[in-house]
Order: sequence, then structure tokens, then C-alpha cells
Amino acid sequence: MNIIEGLKKEHIVAGEDYNRWLVPPASIAIHLCIGSVYAWSIFNPALIKELGVVASASGDWSLSSVVWIFSVAIVFLGLSAAFAGKWLEQVGPRMVGFVAACCWGGGFLIGSVGITTHQLWLIYLGYGALGGCGLGLGYVSPVSTLIRWFPDRRGMATGMAIMGFGGGAMIGAPLKEFLLKLYYQAPTFLGPVADVPMTTENGVRFATVNGSPVEVVVASAADMAKAIMPGPEGVYVVGTGSTGAAATFFTLGILYTIVMIAASFSYRVPREGWLPKGWTPPQAGTAAKKMISSAHVHIDQALKTPQFWLLWVVLCANVTAGIGVIGVAKTMMTEIFGTTMPLIVNGGFAATYVLMISVFNMVGRFFWASTSDFLGRKNTYFVFFILGIILYMSIPYAAQQVSVHPAVVWLVMFYAATMIIFTMYGGGFATIPAYLADIFGTKYVGGIHGRLLTAWSTAGVLGPLAITQLRQHSLTNALHDLAGVINNETFVTAFGAGKEKLDELIATKTVTIGKLMEIAPAGTTDPTPSLYNTTMYTMAALLVVGLIANMMVRPVHEKHHMVHDEVEDPVM
Repeated sequence: MNIIEGLKKEHIVAGEDYNRWLVPPASIAIHLCIGSVYAWSIFNPALIKELGVVASASGDWSLSSVVWIFSVAIVFLGLSAAFAGKWLEQVGPRMVGFVAACCWGGGFLIGSVGITTHQLWLIYLGYGALGGCGLGLGYVSPVSTLIRWFPDRRGMATGMAIMGFGGGAMIGAPLKEFLLKLYYQAPTFLGPVADVPMTTENGVRFATVNGSPVEVVVASAADMAKAIMPGPEGVYVVGTGSTGAAATFFTLGILYTIVMIAASFSYRVPREGWLPKGWTPPQAGTAAKKMISSAHVHIDQALKTPQFWLLWVVLCANVTAGIGVIGVAKTMMTEIFGTTMPLIVNGGFAATYVLMISVFNMVGRFFWASTSDFLGRKNTYFVFFILGIILYMSIPYAAQQVSVHPAVVWLVMFYAATMIIFTMYGGGFATIPAYLADIFGTKYVGGIHGRLLTAWSTAGVLGPLAITQLRQHSLTNALHDLAGVINNETFVTAFGAGKEKLDELIATKTVTIGKLMEIAPAGTTDPTPSLYNTTMYTMAALLVVGLIANMMVRPVHEKHHMVHDEVEDPVM
């Protein structure tokens, strides 16, 4: 028997005395690896300063362009999960897990080449497309398996299966921070701004080094406070030094491939007809009360039911509201509170914030999925939407208050609101497979779940699109408003060009809110904390849509059920 043949499901059926609790660790290990995608925002500061290192250079990628790498990965997650649903049922979780390892690790390696050569499309191809396929395959591989190993606690089973995905950033964030710091190399420092003659051409700053003009960036005190390694503020040569992003990608690609392959070989599936000792399926009355069906719906028939599409909207709304925030979590925390409370919200605080998002995301997956075994899946989603609407509405209020009266209470309010939101974001992912099993039966739940994850793909586009476009609109307006209160002579002295070149200076990243605030009249309010207000109101509106869709979910009509002769025991 060759290696590929040994990966198939018929060769991994567990014996009678197999301990089902040996399966969750393999699932969690794979999900911890692919769940590091939630720490993507750790890479944002490095990628948007890949050439300038300490500050963004004219040729550096913008935040909006690198945020979409995360979005592409999520899109391919959903698409690969949808197309691999039937394949998963045929070949089993070990084969799927092995392929996932090759795709996810390989995506990092190709992304490393893209960073090294400064080819953004290679990062999209590697981390986004190939890595996204690894995400989708790795995500669905354990779900239906654990539901079948734990028919007595479906919610808890899916919580265990998906818990690691939410916790991936808990390990991934500090690991990425460590590697970036390890591989970081400071660029060439020319000296303080006052000591380095510079010219500005088409919005780009130049200095003369060894008789030749070279592009430079001016790093302010605020820029150096956010740098991976501290250094003096002043003028630095573009294209020297390294953010460490390329070497970090390469290291993670090798590490994740090894761990995921080892975990995939630990997968086992139960034999046909297996049930936990001493457990009997719930009584018909109890099952009906919690909308738990004893019938099965074929994977292709499920798409013809209104229940599938209502649950699609439920998941899409819940994910869109959270995924856009996760993609820029570190940036948002720094922008809202870094300018008003710089002694508290520094680079280390923001990194810890990303870590805590992972912790609460992971805890929420297990807590809410397990709670749904008692509340019911529909009622659990009611909690997500109603409470979520209130919490999203509270974030702009906290941002507005902190810009007027900087106080720790507003930071605590923001922190608490977002952490609760992320428990429910993760809980929505962990609860939806059990919701599907209740509605459509367990026979094809893995494949149906994979197809429903196209809602995640859609959310992966909608969330970042909303947060980047709305933020960019707010940012442009804020820059123009700030420039309007600054004396033109002061502006020219600071940037080497007049206000008529403002849009050009903004496009080349020469003008930023931080640099304008340094020359703005005393008493000028920093607009940075309010950049995300419109986005938060939009997310709250999306949750209203999800709430309505959840209210409309009913049991599947019996005309969609598989007849007795078509139904085999729900075993992989």
C-alpha cells in the first residue's frame, strides 16, 4: 500500500476500543496552524513599509492593497471548502488534511518570494489563493468527523473542531512578532531632519548620498514609536534594511507544513453504525423543540431549500461584521487610541490586543457552541445579533469620547465591547455546523457545511471592502480638513510643496494625519479616533439583516428528506 492509498478513509477506520477523545487534538492542531490567518494584521505594518522600513516610501504598498490579501485567502477558503465537500466525504479527513498542509505551507513560501522581489501578485497567489485553499481544506476536514464521534454533544464537538482556528492567532501573533523582530534590519540613517538637505519631486523626498540623489523617508517620533525596533527619528534611506517579513513567511511555511502533516496522520473515523456507549438518540419531542431533525437531506438537495440560504445569510452577516475588524485590528486600536493615549496604547499593547482577540475568539467558539446544546442553535444566534448590534453601536461612542476627554474608561469600554463581539464571531462559526446537522441531518453535514462557507468567502470581500473604503473616505476628508487649518507657509516648510499638491502628497504618503498634527495650531482635535465610526454603524446594520434571516429559519419540509432506502449510516 503506497502513501497516497494509506491516506484514504477506508484505511483509517478506528477499532472498537478506540478512544474518541484522541481525535480532537489532531483537529485542534491543524486549526491552530491555519487559524494564524486571524493574526494577519501583524503583517500589515511591515508590508506597508517594506521599502521604507521605518515609514512608508512612495513605492510601498498601501494598507488597502495588503488588507485584500487576507480577503483573498478567505474567499478561497470558502470556495475550496464548497468544492471539496463531496471529496471529503469520499476520501476522508486524513487525505484532505494532508493536502491542506501542502497548500497552507506552500502559500507562505510563495508569499516569501513575493515579498523578497516586491511582487504583490505573488503574495496574493501564494498566501491568498493557494494558502486560502489550504485554509478551506484544513477547516472542513475535522468537522463532520467530530460530529460523528460526538453525536451526543454536537455543539461541543463543533466547538472543539473549530476552537483551534479561533485560537490560531493566540500562538501565531507572538510567534510572528518574535520572528519579525528576529529578522528585522534597520535602514541606513542619514541624520536628523535639520541636518539633512532634502528636495521634493512629485511628492517624493530625496537626499544626496555620495553625490547621487536617493529616495528617503522622514520618520517622526510617532513612526519610531510604532517601529519593530526603536531608533532615532530623522531621515532614512529607502531600500536599505529589512522589515523581516520575507524571512518570517519562509519560516512559518516550513513550520506549519510539518505540524499539519503530522496532525493529519492522527485522524480516525468511526465504523458504520457506531454510537457512544450508553447513549441513545433524543426523544422525538425534545428533538423537535430544538429543531433537531432525525432525517437526512442530500447535499445537492440542501441547496434547494430556503433553510440553506437563510443560514447562508445568517453566517454571512455575522462574519462580515467581525472579519473586517479582525483584518485591521492592530491598526484600528493604534489609530483610535494611540494618538490620544500613547503612553498606554503603544506597539506592545496593540500586539497584545491582537493576541486577546484570538483568546476570546477561541473561547467563544467552545463556550457558545457548547451553550447551544442547551439553548438551541436558533436562540444562540438571536443572542449574537441582538447583543452584537448594541456593542457595535457603542464603539463610535467610545472613540468620540476619547478624542474629547482621553480617559482609560473609554479604552476599557472599547476593549470589552470588541472582545465580547469576537466571542460571538467565533461562536457563530462553531455553532453553524451543529445548526446544519440539526436542520439537514448528519449524513452530508460535512459537504453542506463546506458549501455554506461560501458565505465566509463573500464576507471576506464585504468586510474588508467596507472597512477600507469607509475608512479611506473618512481619512481623505480628515486630511483635507486638517490641511485647511494650517498656514500655507508652515505647510510648505514641512513638506516642500504647497497645499495645491495635497492630493499628490497624500498619494505618496508624504502627508499623514500624524505629520499634519505636528504642525497644526494648538488645540486642534486629532480626527484619527473617528475614522471607523461609519464602518461600525454599517456593521450594526448588517447584524439586523442576520437577525431577520435567523427569525425565518424553520424545519426542512419532509419533501426534501432522503427516503429510507437512500440513507446509509452517517459514517465517512
